[in-house]
Amino acid sequence: MIQAVFFDMDDTLYDTSGFASIARRAAVKSMVHNGLKCSEDEGYECLMEIVKEKGSNYDKHFNILTERINGEEDPLIIVNGIITYHNTKFAMLKLEPESFSILLYLKSKDYKVGLITNGKKLKQWEKLVRLGVYPFFDVVVTSEEVGVDKPNAEIFQIAMDRLNVTADTSIMVGNKFDVDIMGAYNVGMQSMLINSELTKDEEQFLKDNNYTVTHLNSLIDIMKIL
Repeated sequence: MIQAVFFDMDDTLYDTSGFASIARRAAVKSMVHNGLKCSEDEGYECLMEIVKEKGSNYDKHFNILTERINGEEDPLIIVNGIITYHNTKFAMLKLEPESFSILLYLKSKDYKVGLITNGKKLKQWEKLVRLGVYPFFDVVVTSEEVGVDKPNAEIFQIAMDRLNVTADTSIMVGNKFDVDIMGAYNVGMQSMLINSELTKDEEQFLKDNNYTVTHLNSLIDIMKIL
């Protein structure tokens, strides 16, 4: 019997990838307007190369961008990029109606609800507060806080321990097979996949290891299962 439902955050409870791209393009446009010596397309392409190199949680993408294109860091250009990026991102930061509905449903049914997310602690908490959903979560576990990333089984075990539940009474909902689903598999927890499709290799892995993943078309589908 399921007692606890754990969620991933980005691209599970809300669309991270879509608005991040828009926010980055807006930032580059502002930087070009303020002296970045390239076209908007060239600047965006260079920025995405830096994001790929450094990771999305790196905090000096725009510093490197100005240095690579202009030959030196320019505080005016950098600050315009930072401000435009954050203003655009937070203006678009909205919870999907189905996310609120399923969280409300789970709490009304007395399920324990947790969040297991890779990323910086304060950054992820800021999203929860801005989205207005932090009161729904009984526990929030970030990779920065515990020192290990998903799919490491340890981060899942820590989350379960904090809610005093076990793998056989827990389920993980996420959008990434290699991170969320494999993490649940590694710790022996059931899992649900949303906003993603399985590859043939992933389907074969599940078959070979006799592990079943429930595919969700919408978070609301959880109501039909729990």
